[in-house]
Amino acid sequence: MVKLDVNGVECRYGSVKILTDVNLAVNVGDFVGILGPNGSGKTTLLKSISRVLKPHAGTILIDQTQIYSLKPVEVARQMAVVPQDNSGGFNFSVMEVVLMGRNPHVGRLQMETSKDMDIAKKAMILTNTLALADRPIQELSGGERQRVIIARALAQEPKILLLDEPMTHLDIVNQLEIMDLVKDLCVKKELMILAVIHDLNLAARYCNRALLLKDGKVFAAGNIEDVLTSENIRDVFKVDAIVRKNLVTNSLYVLPLSPQKPSLAKNCSIHLICGAGTGTAIMKVLVDEGYTVTAGVLNLLDTDFETSQLLKVSAVTEAPFSPITDKANESNLDMIKKASMVVLTSVPFGFGNFRNLEAAKEAVKLGIQTYVVDELPIESRDFTDGKAQVLFSELKTLGAIVVKDPKELLHLLNVSEEKMKVAAADSLVADHLKRREAAKENHITSKSENA
Repeated sequence: MVKLDVNGVECRYGSVKILTDVNLAVNVGDFVGILGPNGSGKTTLLKSISRVLKPHAGTILIDQTQIYSLKPVEVARQMAVVPQDNSGGFNFSVMEVVLMGRNPHVGRLQMETSKDMDIAKKAMILTNTLALADRPIQELSGGERQRVIIARALAQEPKILLLDEPMTHLDIVNQLEIMDLVKDLCVKKELMILAVIHDLNLAARYCNRALLLKDGKVFAAGNIEDVLTSENIRDVFKVDAIVRKNLVTNSLYVLPLSPQKPSLAKNCSIHLICGAGTGTAIMKVLVDEGYTVTAGVLNLLDTDFETSQLLKVSAVTEAPFSPITDKANESNLDMIKKASMVVLTSVPFGFGNFRNLEAAKEAVKLGIQTYVVDELPIESRDFTDGKAQVLFSELKTLGAIVVKDPKELLHLLNVSEEKMKVAAADSLVADHLKRREAAKENHITSKSENA
């Protein structure tokens, strides 16, 4: 069985070391995403594997044979490259470009045979480019041109396919079409695919394995689930991110959080009643704005819980898929009583988390300013046979402030904070005047007694 082995590879440009001690093993059917920040050595690794840049140290083997001991044509029969730039300098027809993939299999001064033509046509059928055969490649769109370049690579009949940022300059539709195509080829043609990918979500969706580079060294390697973790993303890209399973595609998805902006701490604490991911964006914005934030009650597998962990937000938690217990409910109410304000997000309500809605009502009754984010109608997220709708109406009747989205919420919170500052200042002035009046009274009384 064909296998690609990269053993202890070190690469340099002149005296500048780019890669150090890189090890990687790729088997048939593997789709390996090569990930990392700019300048981490991703493209250099592909150049080394494709014989463009000979390693300063280490070996690269195909079936236990050192590729730098093979002739270029022998390597080309086993390995094809889809480069980052596919613009090309000449305006060949699509068929001529695809037939270039047969060069490693055609002898010098020989013409392509009917077999070569059949192989090229099959590659074009696979990539949905046969209808473009007579078109000049320079007249094609970016997505069409990329499919043609992949068809050319397939015409080589390779065992290994290398792609260097194949999604560059493509819109989202073309990105998905190209990646679907490459994944399908990986499975059906049993190709080994290595792709430099900047988009972590594309890598998470299509790759089964990944190599994560940092400063020219392997930071993590293995199954995609083991490499694309919140901790690894934070350590390598310096960005906090939430990594979850997509229920539709059953693949990972990565939700990066913007770097926290330096801000002045606000003398105001806000308790978030949220869940099901409805509090993630609001939580991040409030923390960035300098508010002290708490949250609850959150199930341990909830996206909002994961966000609270990343942002170091204190949260009341409950076991996954479990209803809110008396203990968790009491802890939630304790946090609410200590908060200056409470925010209820557009969370779906079932019987398991209904007590969170009751807690919001308790906050209003205690006189704590309570905001209700009503992005989705309560009717569409009530799974309590109408009980949540009734309680939601009571919240508004009791004086909860309804906002349509987090942007309006932040505006009102800033306004409220200014009011709180004014009220605090007024209180200080009133207290100061009261002390002065008391001191004056004491002085008058003292003079009277002395007289």
